[in-house]
Amino acid sequence: MSLTTRILAVNVFAVVLLAGGLFFLDSYRSQLVQIRSEALQREAEAIARTLPRLPAATRGAYLVDSAQSLVGRVRIYGADGTKTDDSFALAPPTYDVAQVDQIPFRRIFAREVDRVTDALVGTDAPPGYADPVPDNASGWPEIALAGSGAASIARQGPDGAYVLSAAQGMAGAASGDQGGGGAVLLTTRAADIRGIIREERLTIAIFSAAVLLISIWLSLFLARTIVRPLRLLARNAVKVRLGFAREVSIPRLPSRRDEIGMLARAVSDMSNALRDRIDATEAFAADVAHEVKNPLASLRSALESLERIDDPALRRKLTDIASSDVRRLDRLISDISEASRVDSQLSRAKFERVDIAAMIDQLLEARRARAAGGAVTIRFVRPAGDTAPVMGEGVRLERVLENLIDNAVSFSPAGGTVEILASKTAREVLVRVMDEGPGVPSGQRDAVFERFHSRRPVGEAFGKHSGLGLAIARTIVEGHQGTIRAVDRIDNRQGGCFEIRLPRAAETA
Repeated sequence: MSLTTRILAVNVFAVVLLAGGLFFLDSYRSQLVQIRSEALQREAEAIARTLPRLPAATRGAYLVDSAQSLVGRVRIYGADGTKTDDSFALAPPTYDVAQVDQIPFRRIFAREVDRVTDALVGTDAPPGYADPVPDNASGWPEIALAGSGAASIARQGPDGAYVLSAAQGMAGAASGDQGGGGAVLLTTRAADIRGIIREERLTIAIFSAAVLLISIWLSLFLARTIVRPLRLLARNAVKVRLGFAREVSIPRLPSRRDEIGMLARAVSDMSNALRDRIDATEAFAADVAHEVKNPLASLRSALESLERIDDPALRRKLTDIASSDVRRLDRLISDISEASRVDSQLSRAKFERVDIAAMIDQLLEARRARAAGGAVTIRFVRPAGDTAPVMGEGVRLERVLENLIDNAVSFSPAGGTVEILASKTAREVLVRVMDEGPGVPSGQRDAVFERFHSRRPVGEAFGKHSGLGLAIARTIVEGHQGTIRAVDRIDNRQGGCFEIRLPRAAETA
């Protein structure tokens, strides 16, 4: 189901709940019928009590007055069930339920609407109204139900209006029969009940229709402001997936300050990052091909020359060249492999608390044990409190420090000193590795971190370094939310200085 359909469904459902007021109208109608029936019963009781007290000559006038005040019909039945008095026989009728052919079309339509609505809400239609033939007490079930009390029944006339009737038993003298009791039957045409219900139904229908139109308009508006940009982003994302990353420009929707705008800008940034990653991967692949090609060409030339040369000394020299090229390839492939994996490995790494000061101590102790410093002195200035805690992966951070120390030692002159300074601020841990070599020219301080950068100390044998050490170090440091850069020495002396800044971890108790 599309998002547009869901928005429409949710809003229309609310309107359907509003239209559920039709069920309330059914209950309201039942209450109106009950109230009117109870009032009619009280009138029947009043007539049944009053008639015995009136002279016979005034009873007819009383029945006519009662019928006209009720806009109804009063009938008196004797104990034998025969009708003894009828207000319609004494005066003109106050209502007519038989003239269905005179009902205008508007009322016929309203009656059909009533029928359909009653069917929808599950209302049982009341029984139809018709005067019994012959008109005697046995034709009115409410008289049998009344007995000595009162009973009422609601019926529906041919025109759809309610016809209410109420019966009340009374003494025989009042009914004109000295031998037993009779009954009073009141009937009235309660057309106003249908009118009230129709007016309320029309009000609910108009209000529901207005709300429905507003809901549909709002749904379409939401669909246009939500679904359309999402669909546009989805189409562009598919294009990126199909390999058209360079040809796709993800709309950033700068005017949108909501979640859709945030999503558009995030997808655009992701697409740009992916494009940059693809470009970097392609450039890296080209650099790898170039770097691997040189030792391979040298190795092939040496091996091909071995077959044509018989001089043992020259053959030994060619063999040494081939061995050096093999070692260079091995070192290059190992560094390339690490450089290509370090990003993904850092994204999955679980960082732990690491003390940079203790790590540097361990590295320097290991270098002294294997005499790796040569004629260069390495001096470590510890931070205040002897600790420099960060959150990170120890093995990776060791690789960064080893690369920087090896780089400083390789550029330092014989008898020179490499200084490692560790310090900390409220938020950061700083590590500076300084040497007394030629330093890094200001124009190359960014380039030294590029892959396969080839600037090496004068006199160093070719191929001893892959040119990936500083690039790997920068990737690891940035993966720890830190920075690494080449700067001037803080004492303004000749030499190079690499500065690492890492977020400081909280001190433990």
